[in-house]
Amino acid sequence: MYRYIVKRLLLVVPTLIGAAALVFFMMRLIPGDICMVRLGSGGTSFTEQALADCHREIGLDRPISVQFADFVWGFSHLDLGTSMWSGKPVIDEIAARFPISLEIAVLATVVAVIIAIPLGTISALRQNSWADLFVRTFAIAGIATPSFWLGIISLLAVLELTQILIGRPWMPSINYVPLWRDPIQNLSVVILPAVTVGYRYSAVVMRMTRSAMLEVLHEDYIRTARAKGLIHRVIINRHALKNAMLPVVTVIGIEFAFLIGGLVITEQVFNLNGVGRLLVQSVQNQDYTLTQGLVMLIVTIFVLTNLVIDVFYAWLDPRIRFA
Repeated sequence: MYRYIVKRLLLVVPTLIGAAALVFFMMRLIPGDICMVRLGSGGTSFTEQALADCHREIGLDRPISVQFADFVWGFSHLDLGTSMWSGKPVIDEIAARFPISLEIAVLATVVAVIIAIPLGTISALRQNSWADLFVRTFAIAGIATPSFWLGIISLLAVLELTQILIGRPWMPSINYVPLWRDPIQNLSVVILPAVTVGYRYSAVVMRMTRSAMLEVLHEDYIRTARAKGLIHRVIINRHALKNAMLPVVTVIGIEFAFLIGGLVITEQVFNLNGVGRLLVQSVQNQDYTLTQGLVMLIVTIFVLTNLVIDVFYAWLDPRIRFA
C-alpha cells in the first residue's frame, strides 16, 4: 500500500507540470493586454513608453520560456508571483478568499452526505414504493433547481421567518469571521450558502447512491448472505452499502473539488468574497498571474482529491488491490 501511495504521489508531479503548461500557454492566447487595461482605466490616455514600462514592470517583456520557468519554479515553493492588477502577492490574495470557499465546500459536503446516503439507501431498499418516489422527486428537484434561485428563495424565507418570530426582518452578516474567532457570526454567514449548495450536491449523490445500491443488491454474494441467514441490517451495512460506495465516493470527491472554485453564482447571491468570485474578477482584469495561481490551486485540489479517493477505494472494497 505504501508503495502504491508513493507511486501515486510521484504521478502528481508530472500531472501538475502538464496542467501548469496548459494553463500558462492558454492564458497567453486570450486577447487583451493587462497593461492597456491598467493604464487606460477611467478613459485616460497613455504613451507607448508607458506601455513598455508597464510590460517591463510585470515581466511581460521577457521571453515566454523564461516566464514559464519562473512560474513553475515559483509554484513548486508556493510563490505564485505578484498580481498584475493589485500589485499584491497572489498567495496573499488567495489566502484572504480561500478559507470561506473551503468552509462552504466542507459544510456543503457534510450536508450532502447526511441527506444523500440515508435517503439514497432507503430509496433503493424500497424500490418503486412511495418512499422511493418521494426521494427521486426530491433528487430531481435538487438537480433541476438553479442554485441562484434557491439562494434568493432561502434569503427571502429567512426574512419572512424572522419577521414572524422576532417582529423585524433579519439578514446574516456579510463580514466573514473565522470559525475559531466567532462561531456564531461565522455560521450565520456560511450556513445558508452551505445548505443551498448542499441540497443540489445531495441530489446528485442521492441518485448515485440509489443506482449503486440497486446494482449491488442483485449481486450473488448478497443472495448468498441472505441464504445463510445473516441479519438484514448486517447485509446492508457490511456488504451492500460498503461496496456500493465506490462510485458514490467518486462523485463526492469530484463535487467537493468543484465547489472550491465553482461557487461563483452562489457567492454573488450571498455577497461572499470567495475563490470563485476572485477568479472571475481576475479574468475580467486580464490578470494572468492571479488567474494562473487560482487555476493551479483548483487543479491541485482536484489531483489530491483523486489521490485520496483512489487510496480510499481499497478500504471500501477488499477486492481492489494496490498494483
